[in-house]
Amino acid sequence: MSTPRWPTAWRYPGWQIALLAAGGATAGALIALIAGAASGMAGAELSHLAALFAVGVFVTAVAVAVADRLLARAPLRRRLLGVALAGGLAALVNLAVLAGLMLVDGHDALLIAILLVYSLGASAGTALALARPSARAVEEELESQRRDLVTAVSHDLRTPLASLRAMIEAVDDGVVDDPQTLRLYAAEMRRSVGALTTLVDDLFELIQLDAVTIEAEASAPFDQVLGAALAACTGAATEKGLRLETNLDGAGTVRCSPRMERVLQNLLQNAIRHTPADGTVRVDAHRAAGALEVAVSDSGEGITPEYLPLIFDPFWQGDPSRTAEGSGLGLTLAKRIVESLGGRIDVQSKPAHGSRFAVLLPER
Repeated sequence: MSTPRWPTAWRYPGWQIALLAAGGATAGALIALIAGAASGMAGAELSHLAALFAVGVFVTAVAVAVADRLLARAPLRRRLLGVALAGGLAALVNLAVLAGLMLVDGHDALLIAILLVYSLGASAGTALALARPSARAVEEELESQRRDLVTAVSHDLRTPLASLRAMIEAVDDGVVDDPQTLRLYAAEMRRSVGALTTLVDDLFELIQLDAVTIEAEASAPFDQVLGAALAACTGAATEKGLRLETNLDGAGTVRCSPRMERVLQNLLQNAIRHTPADGTVRVDAHRAAGALEVAVSDSGEGITPEYLPLIFDPFWQGDPSRTAEGSGLGLTLAKRIVESLGGRIDVQSKPAHGSRFAVLLPER
């Protein structure tokens, strides 16, 4: 069964957003200074203006970072309106500074201010108008995704529930009563209950993910997080005769969200599930340019190219080789957690040569 892609939103870390804003403001300042020089402004005036622009760039970066945090969960309409208002207010502040420095005549400043107020109103109205159809489209998409998710959940609940019901009725009606068959039924019922429990747990965590809450959580050393994930998966790897290898390359002390334990556990479980006996599952990590890079690779069956874009979809079971036991939400949940942490996750795979899931996270 295949379901539409789970809607996700890429979020840059706060420092990257501030850096982007500062870059845009700097570009605007340079253009303004070039225009001023071309119009014959004196060197002293240009130097003074450059100093003011430097302060403005800093204030802009800080203001954008704060606004991003405040509006992180705001509707699209409110965010667009905030952009329009911020641009108009910045223009008015710049005009006031120029008037205060006597670089603009008082009468001219008044006329420009009136035009800017008009532009501010026009920008706000345009933002609201443009946001209306976009917000409606987003709501319709989310409603469609909700219906598809409910359908997928119902499908995955039906199989273990039907199995439980059939076995319970067989026992209750006396169809089976010998100890050996009862033990087999008990083991199968335990497996079905375990599958239901895993599915419910993954659904609950998936729905409860909140990027703002995650950012406020404490951090932990990566080697500690990885150790907990390995401890949860070592038994399954040993039972299957797989080798678990790690190479942290000095990244063990890098701090990351404790939720990375669930990401690594899901990736390791997926690798173990699809790697034949005597194979290898490996975790590599290193620190690069203020980011933590982690890769979980295996020597398993691999994934055919046409299925790679779909593997993070919830409950996707289009590839016959990927229909083994599990909630169907492990990779979806891993992707959602990573993106909520401001990172990204990618996959590379080749049939019969294994798969490699790579996670890139900003340091905390």
